[in-house]
Amino acid sequence: MIRLAAALTASASLLVNQPALAQDHSRHQGMSMPGMQMPTPQKPAAKKAVAKKPGVKKQLRRQGKPTPALKPSPQAPTKPDEAMKGMNQASMPGMDMAPPASATQSSQSMPNMDMQDHSQHGATPQAAHAGMEMTGTALPAGDAPAPPPPSDHYADRLFPKVEMDRARAKSMREQGGRTVYQVMFNLAEYQARAGRDGYRWDGEAFVGGDINRFWLKSEGEGAFGDRLESAEVQALYSRAIGPYFDLQAGVRQDFGQGPNRTYATVGFEGLAPYLFEVEGALFLSNKGDLLGRLEGYYDQRITQRLVLQPRVELNLSAQDVPENRLGSGLTNAELGLRLRYEITRQFAPYIGVSYDAKTGRTADFARADGEDPTTTSFVAGVRLWF
Repeated sequence: MIRLAAALTASASLLVNQPALAQDHSRHQGMSMPGMQMPTPQKPAAKKAVAKKPGVKKQLRRQGKPTPALKPSPQAPTKPDEAMKGMNQASMPGMDMAPPASATQSSQSMPNMDMQDHSQHGATPQAAHAGMEMTGTALPAGDAPAPPPPSDHYADRLFPKVEMDRARAKSMREQGGRTVYQVMFNLAEYQARAGRDGYRWDGEAFVGGDINRFWLKSEGEGAFGDRLESAEVQALYSRAIGPYFDLQAGVRQDFGQGPNRTYATVGFEGLAPYLFEVEGALFLSNKGDLLGRLEGYYDQRITQRLVLQPRVELNLSAQDVPENRLGSGLTNAELGLRLRYEITRQFAPYIGVSYDAKTGRTADFARADGEDPTTTSFVAGVRLWF
């Protein structure tokens, strides 16, 4: 035990007196760090021979005193952090630490680094942009006229202008300038009603372009086995006054019971908001009679082929016309509901019901003639166009 204690004591003494090993920075000799001078590495000094002294425990045992427990030397730190405390420039010989650069140091001492001045953060935008060129949306508003649009076509530089003009005119015709036409029968039906069954038609046709068109309209009704009750034909010039409405003017000729009349006609036709098809007209006869009409319908699609169509038609007169059995005000109103099945868009059979009521003085004329002023009919027909 005495020999073991002596060996431990000698080892502790050697650890305390051994100098720290110098680090080898030979690989960094070519690198230069501004403000820092690296010391020249020196060779470690030769170790001196240390004379062995008798162990403390051995001396105490010889004197007859108790042996104290071994404690770590106060000069050796127990933690790495404590070893670094108190280190300064004086404790690191051979190393010269440069003082930090001041805040007023110019950017010339720091190459490749632009120092921005943020002292204008609180300034106004005008002051912040003083001395800077203003471009884009930063320019002040002006009232200079817009530059003229280009008047030439690039293709004219490569091909003859006459040929290109002809090609452009053809393209315009194909994209909306062509002449189009259509013939449509909105109503072509058989009416089953009290008394004698009847028939009714309402059709129109047009030819022209997108702006100017010529229209033919016709409608009428009658009873089987009897003469025609009423019929009319209209020839109209139509001009588009907007994307959805046309203004129409022309003549109307009446046939059927009573004296024939010719009317000057002015009206409109178009597509109202929510896809209501509407039509209205005023008629001035050669006898000075003024009549009016307003009608409309709506196609409610139940499926892609099944369509329910409510329909309303109102006829008016500004005065009594006894020879035509018409009274002033609302002469009659027709309400209809028809359900059609579109086998194709051009051909769609339908069934429905129609209610026609004469009012006011017109109803009085009908009663005087022995007729019922109201008529309810079950209808079946076809709607077609080509």
